[in-house]
Amino acid sequence: MLINLLRLIFIVCALAFVFMLVRAWWHKRQQGSLEPTPFWPVAAIGFVANFLDTLGVGSFAVKTACFKQFKLIDDRLLPGTLNGQCVLPTVAQSLIFIGVVKVDPITLISMMVAAAAGAAWGARHVASFDRQTIRLVMAVSLLVVAGLIFAGLLGLFPLGGDAMGLTGYKLGIALLGNFIFGVLMNVGIGLFAPCMTLVYLLGMNPMAAFPIMMGSTAVLSVFSAGTFIRKGAFDARAVLAVAIFGPIGVVLAALLVQAMDMEMLKWLVAFIVIYTSWTMYASWRAERRKAQPRLVEIAG
Repeated sequence: MLINLLRLIFIVCALAFVFMLVRAWWHKRQQGSLEPTPFWPVAAIGFVANFLDTLGVGSFAVKTACFKQFKLIDDRLLPGTLNGQCVLPTVAQSLIFIGVVKVDPITLISMMVAAAAGAAWGARHVASFDRQTIRLVMAVSLLVVAGLIFAGLLGLFPLGGDAMGLTGYKLGIALLGNFIFGVLMNVGIGLFAPCMTLVYLLGMNPMAAFPIMMGSTAVLSVFSAGTFIRKGAFDARAVLAVAIFGPIGVVLAALLVQAMDMEMLKWLVAFIVIYTSWTMYASWRAERRKAQPRLVEIAG
């Protein structure tokens, strides 16, 4: 009964997001402000990234690296675009996987709500950041993600335990953590890796991370993406491309998960994250250096 209710919530969230996205896309088109982003390259990147995301690799880092490398999306619009792109794929993930692992309902639902609250709060602030701030925050955030991935690959994560739910102070820590992770989603750091780490640290069964992180992301992404869409701080064509082709990657990954060599993919993504973090920092530093002579002239 609870699983069916959660699935209904995910479907309602998806429909609400589709309505917001189509309306915003049409409004931008009518005003002539629709971004000239190439549809098919972004769609292909979204397909591959969400295929990997379903396997546990994470999509934010892959998409950010590709968008930066091929200069497809304005840095200022990246957080809103990434959040908008993950809504329908993560809803598809949740609909597929939410009933597979039996997690304590209170733990699952409360962590989903905490993540959504963090995303809703964070999006109101991040959507107003200037490009330089976003570049610096994303550089640091991606470096944190790389550290988490490498720590997992090197066996530095705690082994966790057998618990499928949390109570007392551990549940409080989990709620605070997921709230923070929801905020960080708005600056381009995915929830999957930190949420999985938190679950391990609190002694839960590692398998419990999958419905928690997928369900949390599915719900919070609607709140965060909705705020970015209302403020116009997103690339409408890029979001629409991944909204269509991302879920296809999710379904194929769910069918082929047993055949994939995940260890090699995770190492590859870890290096991609570090490279992307550096490019973000390099862009921030280059822009800062260009601004310094102007400041000197003004001061003179």
